[in-house]
Amino acid sequence: MIQVGIIGSSGYTGGELIRILIHHPNVAIKFAYSTSNAGKPIATIHQDLIGETNMTFSDQIQKEVDVVFLCIGHGKSQAFLKENAFSERTKIIDLSSDFRLSANAFYEEKKFVYGLTELNTSKIKEAKYIANPGCFATAIQLALLPLAEAKKIEAPVHIQAVTGSTGAGVSLSDTSHFSWRDHNFSYYKPFVHQHLDEIKQTLSEKMESSKLDFHFMPYRGSFTRGIYATLYTQYTETLETAITSYQEYYKDAPFVIISKDAVHLKQVVNTNKCVLQLHKHQDTLLITSCLDNLLKGASGQAVQNMNLMYDLPVTTGLQIKGIYF
Repeated sequence: MIQVGIIGSSGYTGGELIRILIHHPNVAIKFAYSTSNAGKPIATIHQDLIGETNMTFSDQIQKEVDVVFLCIGHGKSQAFLKENAFSERTKIIDLSSDFRLSANAFYEEKKFVYGLTELNTSKIKEAKYIANPGCFATAIQLALLPLAEAKKIEAPVHIQAVTGSTGAGVSLSDTSHFSWRDHNFSYYKPFVHQHLDEIKQTLSEKMESSKLDFHFMPYRGSFTRGIYATLYTQYTETLETAITSYQEYYKDAPFVIISKDAVHLKQVVNTNKCVLQLHKHQDTLLITSCLDNLLKGASGQAVQNMNLMYDLPVTTGLQIKGIYF
């Protein structure tokens, strides 16, 4: 069994990891670290786990585990690793932004591999440290990778993407209170969202060009989980050519589905799927990308990466069923 520890286990992504891993056939959770909830039953915080686990949160770290998932805030993972040493054999999967960019990807002279599963499969299999991508970054990169592979991003890409309130994390803020968020809609960080850096990094490498132009407008939606992104850019080939290239690119990617019909959030919420759909109007290609920000956009992808690191089928433990109504 793979011995696992989860740091920051009382937050949304930590809770999703517990929900996945308690049913993973190859995993034993050795500790769920949370200093603010130490000693409390996990199901008192993650109440959907009532009747599924008797584990309690711990403020003690077991340094000999096989894998550590870091689910702490952005900018905190590097400091945590400096203060808390793990064994030489311990693999680390970081869900923060600390190691995603090449310039910041090193820890103790070892490089974090960017963990976009469908992009870096072979590198992830050989890696010891993984930097899990951001949720917006996952949705947007999966929407554009086949175009970049074919060197067909030839004009500015316009991106609109709306995320649920869980994308802001479990801590309250002015814009995450129910009374503000409910029946409301707003933009934030227009054109400067932090996930743009990792998006540009990946796609520039694919396109072998540093001149890619992205216009990204993120929105807050009046729902709890999910990302719905629409992207459009000039495209001179036929729609059939585009669809074929996407189907070929993702033929070995079980969680990326190309839909013939328009997609919506209820197809992906509470699953590890990313559903894409292509539409062409005159010389403009529209790509819709839809996923659950806490699963395919975070914890589910982290488990995909762990599976690859241990030479398991990438779907192991991730046959999560959505709720459609």
